[in-house]
Amino acid sequence: MLIPVLIFVVALLALAGSIAFGGPTPPAPMATINDPFRSVDFSDLPPVLIFQASDGQPLAYREYVPVGVQRGSVTLIHGSSASSNSMHPMAKALAAAGYKAFALDMRGHGQSGAKGHIRHIGQLDSDLADFVRAVRPPQPSTLAGFSSGGGFVLRFAGGENQSLFGSYLLLSPFLSESAPNQRPGSGGWVNVGVPRIIGLAVLNSLGIRAFNWLPVASFALNEQARTLLTPEYDFNLAMNFRPERDYVANIQRVAKPCAVLAGAADEAFRTEKLEEIVRAAGKGWEVELLPNVGHIPLTLEPSAVAVMVRHVRKLQQAV
Repeated sequence: MLIPVLIFVVALLALAGSIAFGGPTPPAPMATINDPFRSVDFSDLPPVLIFQASDGQPLAYREYVPVGVQRGSVTLIHGSSASSNSMHPMAKALAAAGYKAFALDMRGHGQSGAKGHIRHIGQLDSDLADFVRAVRPPQPSTLAGFSSGGGFVLRFAGGENQSLFGSYLLLSPFLSESAPNQRPGSGGWVNVGVPRIIGLAVLNSLGIRAFNWLPVASFALNEQARTLLTPEYDFNLAMNFRPERDYVANIQRVAKPCAVLAGAADEAFRTEKLEEIVRAAGKGWEVELLPNVGHIPLTLEPSAVAVMVRHVRKLQQAV
């Protein structure tokens, strides 16, 4: 009996140690992520609007009124650590092209709840469904997401509420730490506390979620950005703001029109792998790589943003 007891005690101590001491440390600031936004003109940023989630939490979004005849709508999901502000150039371009655009502060970001925290895995999915029911984006409607936001859009597109949007656009999406397009630490953007994630995953499998508030991911923000954005994610947020764990099955469950757009010079992901991932999952989605375009410039450079608008037009025509 002594040996099994000792094994159990050692395993318990190892689990406790991984959770207590296996968290992330902030990576060095990543200039290619932080610096490009310094050139963005935010003087015409629309005011924050509020909708109420089903749990009573007020959540923030911005609305861009279309120019001329309204074609439909696009709801934009920002990337990791960011907020609706980062979608400003894309939203303006969509409005100029006749689309009503919405840019959300996902819960745990910007002005939506406590930064870096959500209450449970799956809450972001419910929040987005609440947004659609409260705001009613005009039809035809497209959901588009960038980076981790693109991964979350894939999650939603393959989920039970996928019919809430007519089409989906993935912009340089994060798929999985094990996906062929993944670079270590997303090219230096994020430091993940792998021991803590493993330990918390074990506890969650046992129904124990009391420690899910602990940080498991830290982002490569400079000091100024750390005060404005979301520097860390807790376990719940890190596990929700992404595709399902089986991202291939997630892709296969998408029943609506979908397309993928990324830069060929992306420093966070190996975007040249995206098409083979999509094809291996049995999907014929259009996958386009833009030459000489990096990760953040995909959302900022006028030529790249124009291609994004073109993809929205094609997707909505296919509905």
